[in-house]
Amino acid sequence: MKEIFFHRSLPGLRRAWLFLLLVAGGLVNQSFAQSGTITVAAAADLRYAMDSLVSVFRTQQPGIKVSVIYGSSGKFFQQISHQAPFDLFFSADIDFPRQLEKKGLTASPIHTYAVGRLVLWSTRMKPKDLKSLLDGKVRKVAIANPQLAPYGKKAEEVLRHYRIYDQVKPKLVQGENIAQTAQFVSAGAADMGLIALSLALSPPLKTQGSYYLIPSTAHTPLQQAHVVLKRARNNQSAYAFLSFMETARAKKVMEAFGFSIPR
Repeated sequence: MKEIFFHRSLPGLRRAWLFLLLVAGGLVNQSFAQSGTITVAAAADLRYAMDSLVSVFRTQQPGIKVSVIYGSSGKFFQQISHQAPFDLFFSADIDFPRQLEKKGLTASPIHTYAVGRLVLWSTRMKPKDLKSLLDGKVRKVAIANPQLAPYGKKAEEVLRHYRIYDQVKPKLVQGENIAQTAQFVSAGAADMGLIALSLALSPPLKTQGSYYLIPSTAHTPLQQAHVVLKRARNNQSAYAFLSFMETARAKKVMEAFGFSIPR
């Protein structure tokens, strides 16, 4: 595993992490029944992948109720900083969990569960490369708000990498999160959009348009990380869900939606 950090002052952390290691190593039966409730704050790029994950998890742990709320990682960070009632945080950027850890608001190690990819997506034309954004027919380009959404921040990096930011800037429209950004393109409010590959591959969108996969070298890595939050430090159902995320079946779901899994 990569990107694992320990915070020694958190009570019960060693016991919880030992439990995760035992499950990952096959020393604890993953099919044992549990009951409980967990509320997950999940980055918007996870909407369809997480829905699939929760569906599989419920077949294994029918006694655990999982509620998922989707939105921008930056907005969740602000809410969690003000004691929002979430148990797990699945961020699209590892930096937000790290900041929460510094605030003493986490109860588990921070773990990179996936690396996201960015695409140029359109329902009106077939993007060939980033120069497609300079086409006169492209009047509006959707990106997520760089201040709130990691995918928006990476989109801005991409435009600057290809030195077309100043030319494209007048065309930009911003969604609060990456799912809303994709909706702008889907609804015709934008001609093209820089969105998550996971959304371009999702059942509702994959037949609507075409995409160009942006080279990963055009921006810094989209390291996506999860963490148990302080309010759930004694919630074993939360740790059970993270244990499930380490299974081969969960990883296959993530890969099906275009995420790279750290080895």
